[in-house]
Amino acid sequence: MGCFHAKCCSLYPTSSDEDMVERNLSGNKDIRPNENYQQILADKSLGSVFIPSHNLRLAYSSLTQRGYYPESLDKENQDCFCIITQLQGNPNLHLFGVFDGHGQFGAECSNFVKDKLVDILSNDPTLSENPLNAYNSAFQTVNSELHESEIDDSMSGTTAIVVLVNGDTLFVANVGDSRAVIAVKSGDGVLAENLSWDQTPFRKDECERVKQCGARVLTIDQVEGVQDHNIQTWSDNESECGDPPRLWVQDGLYPGTAFTRSVGDSTAEKIGVISVPEVSMVQLTPSHLFFVVASDGVFEFLSSQVVVDMVKRYPDSREACAAIAGESYKIWLEHENRTDDITIIIVHTKYMLNSGIGDTHLTGANIKPASARTGNGCGQTSLSVLEKACQSLRRNFSKLLCLPVNLPNDHTPASVVPTHVRS
Repeated sequence: MGCFHAKCCSLYPTSSDEDMVERNLSGNKDIRPNENYQQILADKSLGSVFIPSHNLRLAYSSLTQRGYYPESLDKENQDCFCIITQLQGNPNLHLFGVFDGHGQFGAECSNFVKDKLVDILSNDPTLSENPLNAYNSAFQTVNSELHESEIDDSMSGTTAIVVLVNGDTLFVANVGDSRAVIAVKSGDGVLAENLSWDQTPFRKDECERVKQCGARVLTIDQVEGVQDHNIQTWSDNESECGDPPRLWVQDGLYPGTAFTRSVGDSTAEKIGVISVPEVSMVQLTPSHLFFVVASDGVFEFLSSQVVVDMVKRYPDSREACAAIAGESYKIWLEHENRTDDITIIIVHTKYMLNSGIGDTHLTGANIKPASARTGNGCGQTSLSVLEKACQSLRRNFSKLLCLPVNLPNDHTPASVVPTHVRS
């Protein structure tokens, strides 16, 4: 997603305007979160699973948090996630995914896609042998089924980032601008290396592709006539952008998407927004410490390296999830009067010294195995490990100023693992 933060931005008034973030032109700098507003921290988990084929254990935590929307305090969380261990009954096959819905029916879209994608992959006999084809087929099928469902996806949809762990190999499928990152030990430090590439008009290849499909790629200022349509006003560095490029039909002021791939969005599909995933692959080694899968509610203001550095600080990954969500939340409110929904999954990888499923020497407390976990962010769960972070954040609400949305963000991508394959 671009620095403007709204995923879809039709300039036509619609019944879903509360789901579209408008530019802060009102001049009201005194907007504050309601003092009674409570963060929704839901669907937390702490679990582990053993991969017998490579004597490897995965320890995972997750958290999803509804965003703060001052004009719609009851707006539901449009993010959801899935954690499916022992997929197809295979102890070496596990799935982690984050789905970031947008538009009026974004929550319906993200949950529909999550459920259907898991179902299709769970029943694909080729998944472990040919993940690339399985991913491509599954995403196209889900996209078609969403179009044919009762959900109105004309101006709504979801991005998706899915990590399949197949033995000691990760297969990452990305559609949109959520992100997967892996931490790699290098000397005395730990480096963040991206497992996916944000699909937005900032990427020259994606920008040219959608233009060839008929999209106008313009910023809001260009659409409104403030700047010349014929001059590119944005840099290649997304972190330096205050008014990101968006996709528009030739003769209208819609759909205004800041991404170039998604599932759903049937209107944007006509101008090049596709549901075809980019797939990367990396083989795990002892130097790979953990990977993170998160919505752009996290990565909008935090770089991949910052997120990895924060995970390193906490022996309990539940605390890491809370800290990252809290920091993201705080920075959003320093830049705007609202926040995006935030979802994060952290998966630690550990090669066991002793063989056997019974080996449970892991960092962290109270780790319990689980066969499946999904979340839609609708619950309200009180988390003892998060209470201090939440209380501290709420105490600071009154100190946060709503700054203009065109401040630069920290969205610098990390280097790419050399063994990645793009398709």
